[in-house]
Amino acid sequence: MTLPAGTPTGLFIDGKWGEGSGGSFAVLNPSTGDEIATVPIAGLDDLDRALAAAAAAQPEWAAAPPRERSEVLHKTFELMIARREELAYLMSLEMGKSLTDARGEVTYAAEFFRWFGEEAVRIDGALRTAPSGANRILTFRKAVGVALLVTPWNFPAAMATRKIGPALAAGCSVVLKPAGETPLTSLLLAQLLDEAGAPAGTVNVLTTDNSGELVGAALADSRVRKLSFTGSTGVGRTLLKQAADRIVNTTMELGGNDPFIVLDDADLDAAVEGAMLAKMRNGGQACTAANRFLVQEGVAAAFGAKLAEKMAALRVGAGTDEQTQLGPMVSERAVDGIADKVDRSVAAGARAVVGGERLDGKGFFYPATVLTDVPRDSAVAVEEVFGPVAPIITVRDEDDALAIANASEMGLTGYIYTGSLARGLRVSERLEVGMIGLNRGLVSDPAAPFGGVKQSGIGREGGYEGIEAYLETTYVATNW
Repeated sequence: MTLPAGTPTGLFIDGKWGEGSGGSFAVLNPSTGDEIATVPIAGLDDLDRALAAAAAAQPEWAAAPPRERSEVLHKTFELMIARREELAYLMSLEMGKSLTDARGEVTYAAEFFRWFGEEAVRIDGALRTAPSGANRILTFRKAVGVALLVTPWNFPAAMATRKIGPALAAGCSVVLKPAGETPLTSLLLAQLLDEAGAPAGTVNVLTTDNSGELVGAALADSRVRKLSFTGSTGVGRTLLKQAADRIVNTTMELGGNDPFIVLDDADLDAAVEGAMLAKMRNGGQACTAANRFLVQEGVAAAFGAKLAEKMAALRVGAGTDEQTQLGPMVSERAVDGIADKVDRSVAAGARAVVGGERLDGKGFFYPATVLTDVPRDSAVAVEEVFGPVAPIITVRDEDDALAIANASEMGLTGYIYTGSLARGLRVSERLEVGMIGLNRGLVSDPAAPFGGVKQSGIGREGGYEGIEAYLETTYVATNW
């Protein structure tokens, strides 16, 4: 399998493509383990050039008419939709997700450019009279400055556009550091933004397989005024400590341990369909993936049987195969982590009714797996699995379910299935998460605020709130 013709494989700095000063590294196809491309390792001098370009471009871009910034984003949206098949194939090739998932991601990712293209022309301020009557309070908004964007491998397009869109709309210039596993999609996005008219220096992309050194150096640089990171909670903690040294404005979208609650009055067929969406989107490699199925005891057996039947029927194969419903995991290391959690849980008493053992052959595959009789303190119950594993934990009632769900230090997403809207809303109010799918297996939407509570993150992306992360408020006291 080869790259689509014209796929860029260099660094993108100040509107130009080039090599890195640190050598190169290989990008692998998870379906086979074979190399599909090499891309540059950005060195510290490359970082300096990118930051210099972004800092030089930012004032003029921030001063550009909002409509001008908006049109660049709208044009990029149109280019993404026009080249949807190419983008989807590239994501399937470098990340392994099915073409169905990849096509859905392109549509979702492009919408961030359309949404924030619309928000770019709605940045406003306020005028009011001080309570004392002595003066007027005038506020206006302006771009925070150069933004460092660090994205993960699981949604190579959407995690980039969810950050680039609001940053450019607000008037920030950006330096994007994509995951080493999936750099090619970000490079193609940079090409499309360039074609859409983003001025040189407003978008820069640095690839590397040594993220820690590059990101640490960027956070120590006074030209960086904003950090937006999506990734694991562990890495997020490290970056927050580094950002604290210079008090860098931060947005963090971190890990999850998302509960999927099925109450005894739920429509089980609908709950299973929702479970398949919430669990198996992207092969379970999503921070919003259902990680623990907390099912009320009266319906647990029936729900487990229906879910096992659906999971067992999934077609496993290469991401780029049109028939594939479950592609590979992103790496051998990812498979090792999933297998370890499942093995430890089975040893603790869980029972695999579907899957549960890694697959032989080329590529990084793990089968769809359903575990029952799962101990509440087992690995799959308390750790984020990030794979196609559905552990079912029987609960007595909604109080029992909430006690388990809220005991986690994470609080990103939750799912609730019940036949009563009132009951569902009561449980929603008590569930300690940032987002909830109530009788829905999908919560992500460019028009909705995405983010978590507790150790699942800081701030929100998407929605009206998404652009706020890239704006500062200036207050002027005056009278006339």
